[in-house]
Formats: sequence, structure tokens, C-alpha cells
Amino acid sequence: MNEAPPLEDIKVLEFSHAIMGPSAGMILGDLGADVVKIEPVPRGDRTRHLKNVGVGFFPYFGRNKRSLAIDVQAPECREVMDALVKQSDVVLENFAPGSMDKWLLGYERLRELNPRLIYCALKGFLSGPYEHRRALDEIAQMMSGLAYMTGPEGRPLRAGTSVIDILGGLGGVVGILAALREREKTGLGQEVKSGLFEAATFIMGQQMVQTMLTGEIPQTMARPVRAWGVYDIFTSSDDRMIFIGVVTETQWRRFCEVFERPDLAGDARLGSNGERVEQREWLIPALAGYFGQFTAAELLEKSERAELAFGPVNRPDHLIDDPHLNHEGHLVEVTLPDGKVVKAPRFYVEMGNRWFSARRNPPDISEHAREVLGGIGLDEGAIHDLADKGLIVLPDAPDAAAAE
Repeated sequence: MNEAPPLEDIKVLEFSHAIMGPSAGMILGDLGADVVKIEPVPRGDRTRHLKNVGVGFFPYFGRNKRSLAIDVQAPECREVMDALVKQSDVVLENFAPGSMDKWLLGYERLRELNPRLIYCALKGFLSGPYEHRRALDEIAQMMSGLAYMTGPEGRPLRAGTSVIDILGGLGGVVGILAALREREKTGLGQEVKSGLFEAATFIMGQQMVQTMLTGEIPQTMARPVRAWGVYDIFTSSDDRMIFIGVVTETQWRRFCEVFERPDLAGDARLGSNGERVEQREWLIPALAGYFGQFTAAELLEKSERAELAFGPVNRPDHLIDDPHLNHEGHLVEVTLPDGKVVKAPRFYVEMGNRWFSARRNPPDISEHAREVLGGIGLDEGAIHDLADKGLIVLPDAPDAAAAE
């Protein structure tokens, strides 16, 4: 971590809300980019003020960013925005189609200001008949077949987190990195797009191909046809659920040995994975009854000793004290603007002996206004003039406190 992060010389302007854009900005920030989050005046990003299931959005996706709250639609702020664009490598946005053009921040205009600019637009849909539509994570899950596959028959169910928003944001990051590589050769930027619907269908590709090859509609995961003989959730004697998978012939032999089941090892009906799949109707209930004699700790220990694929079925709160996640900084502490300290996962990539973590805490509203605006040459008088007109938020101004 003492080495310079790979994107330390990349400057990013993030125009975003909710999750898709902020997740992409967070990943770029984790990799070392200088990310300036542009927020609306006077209250900043609306996810700062969400409650209930939205309370974790900004504290998680806001790290490694500087904040400037500014009225991007005000004519008086046009020169400010243009100056920021001219010194940026990347503009990142995930607003509704046409919004950035309306604010004079669309790609066609900005590339005239900065031909080296990489402009990443994160949208509900990419080019095609749906491109004018707005979308949400849940809509993409429904349209892609993911919700159908996740829920019971006739009861589509979204995944338990914003998986498509984050996957779509990650796709944008991949596109940005590829465009930066091309810029090294051409000297020019380009527009990069990532779509929610397309991200969701990308991960459903295996089921699409399965359907074309078999001519059959895939069964939902609530009533799956397994590819493996043993690949299921089992309940321990102390009522903990453990997923155990036996996916190779070597694992099957070790499983029978460690769990002391020579009867299964010698059963001619179970000689191969394909045969075990055919015997699942009786095999899985038999194993469930047998596993139910062991505590969760015993099942985990035996599964590890047998070198199986296994893991406990956790709730999110179980992860906070997970020994692996708490080893060498897999979970990082960040301090929120109100002083609360929380732990969150770091970015899940290691390069050599490096990993990437929180360098900046999630910022207060417009916390870096002076720093960002000073970087384009505005003096204190000009900054205060914008603040007096209500066009920017200064964190130490009386109206900033009132805005919160």
C-alpha cells in the first residue's frame, strides 16, 4: 500500500445519484483516481438523506471522493464547470437520458472542450429500441430473467442487494480503463456506455444458451435441476444452515472418508457425479438427516478437512465479525461526516502485494469546495461570491449547516 495506486494521475468528475454511478466512482477512487463528486445545491446527493434500506448507500459508495455542491444549470457556473472538464480525464454520469445535454454537459459539447476526455454514460439501456427508457436495478432484474430464476415458480424475486447497479457500474469502469489504454495510443478520448439491462442479460447468458441448446425453459433456483449430485443447503443440529458442494470425484472420495460413510463410497448407484445426480431424490434427504447430527462447527471442520466447497449461510450482520474479512484489512473503517465509524468491504482486487482501500472518508456536503475551485484558479472572493448567490455550498457557511 506504500506504492502509488494505478490511477493516481487520473482525474474524474462524477455526476451521479443512487448506486450505479456512485459505485463506478468508488471503484475508480479505490484504484487511486482523484474523484470529484458534483452534488446539487443545497442538500447534496439525495442518498445522503435516505433512511431504512437506503441508509447505507452514501456511506458505502461515497468513499475516496471529494465533494463540490454546485448549481450546474446556472449560467454563472458555466465557466466553472468548463474549467473542471478541461482538467479532467473522465466524466462519469448516470442521469436520465437527455439530462446532461440539457445541462450543457453532454458528450458532444464536452469533447470540444477536452478532446482527451473519456465520457462514461451509465444508463438503463444501451443503443436500441429501449434506449430512451429509464430503468432501475429491479426493472433490469425483472426484464433479464434474473428475478424469474431467483424466485419460486410464478413469484419473481429480486436479488437481496443492488447487484445489477453495481455490475453496471463495474462495466463502466472496465470501459473507462480500456478507453484510457486506447488514449495512450491515439491521444483522444471517447464515449463509453454501460447499461443496466445489458449487464443483467450478460450474467443470464448461460441460461439463454441452455435454453437454445435444450429447447426447455430453465427451472427456477427454487426448484433447480442440479449439475452436481451434492450441491445443497443442509441444517446442523444447532439450526445453522451450511451449503456443501461435492463437485469432483476426488471430493466425493474424501467426503465419504472424512464423514465416515463407507456405505456411500461402496454404493454402485453413486459411482459417478452423473449417477449421483440421478439418485438425488433419496440421496439428499439421507444426507440431510445425517448432517443434522452434527453442529455447525463440526460440519464446517469436516468439510474443510475434506477440502469440499462449503460455507455457512450468513446474514449481512454475520460478515461484520467474519475472521477472514477482518484479516489484513478486507474490511476497512471509514468515518462518516457525523463522526460515526463503520466497516465496509474494500475493493476485491489485489495486484501483486497491493490492495486498494479507503484513502478518503465519505465527504460532507461540498467539503472540498475551496480545494476544488481553487484548483481551477478561483480566489476566495470569487468562491464566496458564488456561495452568496446560492450557487455553491461552502461547508463552513451558516446556510450549509441549515441545509443538512
